[in-house]
Amino acid sequence: MRSFAVTAALLLAGCASTPAEVATAPSPAEADKPPVALQYLYGSPEAAVAVRATNARIADYGIWRIKQRPKDSVVLAPGATMDAPSFEPCGNKPFAAVFDADETLIWNLGPMRHFAEKGTGFDLKVWDQWEKTGAGKAIAMPGSVEMVNKLRAAGITVIANTNRSAANAKGSEDALRAAGLGAFKHGETLFLMGDDSGGSSKDGRRATIASKYCVIILGGDQLGDFSQQFNVKDLPAAQRMALATSAAAANLWDKGWFLFPNPVYGPWEKLGWDDAFPSDKQWEPN
Repeated sequence: MRSFAVTAALLLAGCASTPAEVATAPSPAEADKPPVALQYLYGSPEAAVAVRATNARIADYGIWRIKQRPKDSVVLAPGATMDAPSFEPCGNKPFAAVFDADETLIWNLGPMRHFAEKGTGFDLKVWDQWEKTGAGKAIAMPGSVEMVNKLRAAGITVIANTNRSAANAKGSEDALRAAGLGAFKHGETLFLMGDDSGGSSKDGRRATIASKYCVIILGGDQLGDFSQQFNVKDLPAAQRMALATSAAAANLWDKGWFLFPNPVYGPWEKLGWDDAFPSDKQWEPN
């Protein structure tokens, strides 16, 4: 099996915050092209089709969902678990759809190429510059502009909840606008790391949003975009898998919770051989 490695820490472990470290340089034969994971996500028709299909499902679901007045939001209530889920009540609050930004609404082509070509680890100073000045160098993911426009036309407020820095709010507003996704305003339709004391956890920001809106859609590329309980420190891989594939979670995936493909970075990078390939399935040729 041919091995490959992504050459940089490629952003935001657990949804657009401090990146995961992914190391080692490519072999000489591969040095003239991007790492395989980047090729797949940002350049392949397979990824484009998958992302566009997810965005189309989101738009159709949102338009269908508001035809009835949901009793509850899809944001877990404080203290709720996947074993005993409960949700923020909707009441008569207006509808909203809440998305992560990076690798959910936009693809960060600028820094991804920079880190990979330079063969350097993630540099927080470089990322800080990207947040401030990257407008026009990120692109809308396939189908995201159409999806956002359809939701807004149906009267659903579109909100971004991202772990970009609150200190760089204007840069993120500019980046989303330049990608064709329209206006987002910090504190109203754009929520950022630093808006509360929760750090990279989005639970507090989700609760703030759900206090004002009936959130009918959550969209992201990491499980932390739905609940921080998936990203509890040192959570065993098997337990994380069990949470994400439980009956309660199955009732939410593609029914209010929508996950985008991201083979580039995430908490799953910590998996060992037996996490990904159960030992009882090991096979060797004769």
